[in-house]
Amino acid sequence: MKSTEAEYQQIIQHCQDLFTKKNKDYGTSWRILRIPSITDQIFIKAQRIRTIQEKGIQKVDDAISTEFVGIINYCVMALIQIAVSEGKLQIDDAELTDLYNVQINEVKELLFNKNHDYGEAWRDMRVSSMTDIILMKLLRIKQIEDNQGLTLVSEGVKAGYQDIINYSVFCLIKSNSLHTN
Repeated sequence: MKSTEAEYQQIIQHCQDLFTKKNKDYGTSWRILRIPSITDQIFIKAQRIRTIQEKGIQKVDDAISTEFVGIINYCVMALIQIAVSEGKLQIDDAELTDLYNVQINEVKELLFNKNHDYGEAWRDMRVSSMTDIILMKLLRIKQIEDNQGLTLVSEGVKAGYQDIINYSVFCLIKSNSLHTN
């Protein structure tokens, strides 16, 4: 069995490679999106996963694993949107790589801190339960966005995106099916 760190790094490397290739195809056109639009895009992907899990069949060939990869990359986009000022639509390749790495390194640190405290409890969870948690976190993010980012006692949207990335990585590790589509 691989270590969590090695498994995590393999998945993130795949996600970042895909992110970089799509950036070559599309540039940073996603920078035009407002954060709630990115949240909705993540929601669509998570809802598709849940629907396929519940129905047991799918009619579009895209693998569930590609949806988790998309969720990870859209969450990174949202975190970059939070970190980088509005108005700067184009980001060059080197800066974008740095921004991706900064966000992922912060998320990875969070994962290992939580993993220490929770003793890798996620390994005993079902992928379907983690999908539900991702959807719950998205609904929380949407509520915070509807409240103009204000919370009374809760973590903000950044923490939600970070947790969603980590749950998506866990789902990919547990399902052991990282497709390269």
